Amino acid sequence: MIYITRRERFNAAHRLFRPEYSDEQNLAVFGKCSNPNWHGHNYTLYVTVKGEVNPDTGFLVNLKDLSALIDQHVIEKLDHRNINLEVDFMAGKLASTENLAIGIWEVLSEPVSSLGAILHSIKLYETENNFAEYFGG
Repeated sequence: MIYITRRERFNAAHRLFRPEYSDEQNLAVFGKCSNPNWHGHNYTLYVTVKGEVNPDTGFLVNLKDLSALIDQHVIEKLDHRNINLEVDFMAGKLASTENLAIGIWEVLSEPVSSLGAILHSIKLYETENNFAEYFGG
């Protein structure tokens, strides 16, 4: 079993808040991330897949194909978007880094299998100091 990772980047805005909370409650729970005027991040996404090396190509997957798949299913939906308002796979979910990593897993798992690989993990950096990593299930 071999693992290979592709890094991608995107910029997106979001707001952490619960509509049933007052502005004061949201501020107490989510801090400045609850800003009613939104805020943004320069996200870094690591998609790791696993499987067996194809003896004909020497690849687990062609990274150009993996990059195109990530672009189609994730980056085009997220880059320069408002996660709370514009991203279909985040509808009705709190736009935390944790939930975003899970959402990315959910949209990539099946397409990755079409490349002959298994999705191993999603690692999503919100800042250089904060990231979430999800292994499915």
